[in-house]
Amino acid sequence: MRVMSQMGMVMNLDKCIGCHTCSVTCKQAWTNRTGVEYAWFNNVETRPGLGYPRGYEDQERWKGGWVRTKRGSLELRGGGRLKRLLRIFSNPTLPGLSDYYEPWTYDYDVLLSAPAQADVPVARPKSLITGEPMQIRWSANWDDDLGGSPENTRRDPILRQMGDKVKLDFEHAFMFYVPRICEHCLNPSCVAACPSGAMYKRVEDGIVLVDQDACRGWRMCISGCPYKKVYFNHRTGKAEKCTFCYPRVEAGQPTICAETCVGRMRYVGLFLYDADRVLEAASVEDEHDLLETQRSIILDPEDPDVIAAARAAGIAEDWIEAAQHSPVYALTNRYRIALPLHPEYRTMPMVWYIPPLSPVVDALSGSGFDGEHQASLFAAIDTLRIPIEYLAELFTAGDPAPVVHSLKVLAAMRAHMRRANLGQVADGSATASVGFTPQAIEDLYRLLAVAKYEDRYVIPGAHVETGRALDELPGVTFTYSGGPGTGGVGPFGEVPTTPVSVENFMLARQRSEAGRYADLPEGRGAVEVRSWSDAAAEPASPASDEETSK
Repeated sequence: MRVMSQMGMVMNLDKCIGCHTCSVTCKQAWTNRTGVEYAWFNNVETRPGLGYPRGYEDQERWKGGWVRTKRGSLELRGGGRLKRLLRIFSNPTLPGLSDYYEPWTYDYDVLLSAPAQADVPVARPKSLITGEPMQIRWSANWDDDLGGSPENTRRDPILRQMGDKVKLDFEHAFMFYVPRICEHCLNPSCVAACPSGAMYKRVEDGIVLVDQDACRGWRMCISGCPYKKVYFNHRTGKAEKCTFCYPRVEAGQPTICAETCVGRMRYVGLFLYDADRVLEAASVEDEHDLLETQRSIILDPEDPDVIAAARAAGIAEDWIEAAQHSPVYALTNRYRIALPLHPEYRTMPMVWYIPPLSPVVDALSGSGFDGEHQASLFAAIDTLRIPIEYLAELFTAGDPAPVVHSLKVLAAMRAHMRRANLGQVADGSATASVGFTPQAIEDLYRLLAVAKYEDRYVIPGAHVETGRALDELPGVTFTYSGGPGTGGVGPFGEVPTTPVSVENFMLARQRSEAGRYADLPEGRGAVEVRSWSDAAAEPASPASDEETSK
């Protein structure tokens, strides 16, 4: 057993309202610059729909992820090394700009400088790529305006597999939101597909990054990623992707998408896993077994043998403690209600989802039934407006049993807590039917419904002893023109690597500490807020002997 640590995330789709705040804040933090106008490290998709880029789940077209060969080994769907080498200068399986969208701005000067006239001036859309006027026909969140309608959903790759099981007429329409970031997989196909070795998975926390100095712009990583969460910067000629906000994580802070989530539906924490079993787990023959094998390599952080192996592997005590209190481990393995996105890609994704239950409550209540009663909820799960088969194709490679289990646990939690809130005696039947004790269900309720900040985000900070290693990491910063990998002073166009990890670690820590409450000294009266600072509250340090002698 080789214990390693992995940062992970769980998203509760029952609470996502599709506000796109996470997308906007991520955009401002990471891709608000020239060359990646079209890139969204975080985006929120309306399902059913085509996703972003358009139809990214159609792996027959895009050749992403892994496939199991007849010999039982894994091979990139895009082909082996020789096949990829033969087309390294011409990769035909890349999404084009039309599959993403052509980013645009507006000619605002028309509004500001137009003379007085009878007609209202119009700011026409202008392409950020060519600078020419354009027609807006598609964007990252285009499905929002067409949620549940047949306009685009008929081309949804999942619906195509389901045949006539889903009707798209108005009375049967349904929709829900799925936020997506890079999955930071345990078995990342993008890393395996990169010819230059620029894609790598960090040892200390499992975050997948791109070395901007080593990247040569082959774009094989884009083809290899089945989630299409690697983007090409058309200005620098480099690949870029979600970084799991590693400077914030190193300072013990959550990702910016989780920090700003309006619905508080994201959970960030640490997994401990057995690195020696990743390939074995990803290579099982039956796709329906992939969920359980992935759960099986995630280790119980309370197990004494796991703790001993983690210490032997050099994992710090506070990281082990963080894994023991991790909300993501609780939701994936203890309560077993979180599910991975498309496990059939065999990449072992580490961003998990709790399937949505909310529409069934509204549907039952609108039909005159008790929408929170256990019997009504359990009976309605099989006839959800969101088809179980659709959720299964998203999260369990088509196996409906884990999805039904997750929804029944959520339904039992609602039924149990409803009785508790009404002052009724809980008979335990709702919880026992899903294999939970009343205390376990109440603990799950606290985590899902009323969890505090420190319960949703259990993130151990980087250690001083690893600071030097972080300082020597390849240049992964790409927030300014002329940065690492973008050309510059060297004979081959290179520039010195900025110690981005440690530098941003200190900045993020300063930002986090600046927002903390200060302890007011005893006997102090009213505080002038406008002139208040932490330093003002600290007692003057005693003078040294040298200063006293002076």
